Amino acid sequence: MALGPGLAVLCAVLVLVAFLSVTMGSRSLGLWDVLRALVSLDDDGSITSTVTLEMRVPRTLLGILVGAALGVAGAVLQGVTRNPLADAGIMGINSGAAACVVFAITVLGVRGVGVYIWFAFAGAIGALVLVYAIASMGREGATPVKLALAGVAVTAGLASVTSGIVMTNVDALNELRFWQVGSLAGRYTPILTGVAPFILVGLAVSMFFGRALNGLALGEDMARGLGQHVTRTRAAAFAVVAVLAGAATAACGPIVFVGLVVPHLARFICGPDYRWILPYSMLLAPIVLLLADVLGRVALAPDELQVGVVLGVLGAPTFVAIVRYARLSEV
Repeated sequence: MALGPGLAVLCAVLVLVAFLSVTMGSRSLGLWDVLRALVSLDDDGSITSTVTLEMRVPRTLLGILVGAALGVAGAVLQGVTRNPLADAGIMGINSGAAACVVFAITVLGVRGVGVYIWFAFAGAIGALVLVYAIASMGREGATPVKLALAGVAVTAGLASVTSGIVMTNVDALNELRFWQVGSLAGRYTPILTGVAPFILVGLAVSMFFGRALNGLALGEDMARGLGQHVTRTRAAAFAVVAVLAGAATAACGPIVFVGLVVPHLARFICGPDYRWILPYSMLLAPIVLLLADVLGRVALAPDELQVGVVLGVLGAPTFVAIVRYARLSEV
């Protein structure tokens, strides 16, 4: 597949998957009724119109944004740390968001995803800043090994604190369990409009990191020899990742495997050039996320499997296959 036309094909596939996400689910909707609601954008009070415009469309748009954010954040993290296993989970983002959600629930009495989403956002960014600050200590600065070790340490520490609190607080346990499963369900227009500006800006900025990540992939000495300021590049990349993964995790909870697997799929298609890996990841990730969400809605209809559960079940064997047939060292 040629790289440019390949992106066009993925755009067409994404449109098709988005249409499936709007039309398919636990409730059977007539195709022409859905099309009429989408064209008119007028909620006439009917069940079809209400479900389409107030539930399915915001859910699908959020899935596109969150998927793109997680895919690109994973690709940037893997490039900037030169670690093929880097994702939001091991860099403290998920645990930081969870810790702040628990704090908001237990200390401030906050209830509801629409309210504590901002605490999750702040916690995700704060944890990633803490990881980078710890890794930056010493003469060598934030090397890939120190970043990975700092991420694991911060993740373990925050996870322990969170677990200790929720095990002694039933309200915190119930609220956190609803958020932490990883889901697009119940995330409607206010959450979509709240995180969309952060994700869109983050995606736009991240597309300029391709050349810098290609330089880092050659090693720090080579990158410096090419005139690149390694520390400044890493700091800027982590800031973008904090915005993208923080907003996505805050909105939908810790959705696993997307940021880990999708960059490898993109690399398998387009090669090691990050100028192509980033846009391919931006399109592949929402396709994967929306397909998993649709599968979760129809597999046990009228009940529903959350997308985080579906990706956990399907992501593990997929990643094993990638490890088997691809070379993870080529990051």
